Amino acid sequence: MEDALKEFLSGRTKETIVDKARTSAAVLVPLYKENGIYHVVFIRRTISMPTHKGQIAFVGGARHLHDKTLLDTALREAEEEIGLKKEDVTVLGELDDQITTTSNFIVTPFVVMIPWPYEFTLSKREVERLIIVPLSVLMDKSNRKPETEMLHGQEVPSFAYYYHGKRIWGATARILYKLLEIINRVTTEKPGTV
Repeated sequence: MEDALKEFLSGRTKETIVDKARTSAAVLVPLYKENGIYHVVFIRRTISMPTHKGQIAFVGGARHLHDKTLLDTALREAEEEIGLKKEDVTVLGELDDQITTTSNFIVTPFVVMIPWPYEFTLSKREVERLIIVPLSVLMDKSNRKPETEMLHGQEVPSFAYYYHGKRIWGATARILYKLLEIINRVTTEKPGTV
């Protein structure tokens, strides 16, 4: 699946959001394969964080002045948050930018493969724990429920993913939805890749 996904992502034009009123941020969407089954790695943020307290998210954060690119931002944040070293990451490509509705970010997601097993080192200040979900569970539409979010004081339709009582919502759910849509497309075109 990795090759098909990389090929698809490199051949498409991603949707970019430009808004000087928002802060640029980037995340990694880490995937790994174990015993032929793909998994997605999320974090649960600690409640002491200034934004997105206690939420399930992808590793990442705001761009710093010394980050040359948004990929550098995502890789730096991944090492700070979970000890994932950039040399252990294989970048498959970028997904469309997303905005956060509860804060003021434009998030650029990078889909990556990581080795497994992996010895993570969690930042006690930022990360409560890892949450690892099989890709097949996320692709099961019965685990996606409609919801609403508030954007500029208005309710907008949205959705969330549920796994063992855990709720994945907001920009993380929208990034995930885009990834699953693309994976579904590449696996339909090339059966047997998931």
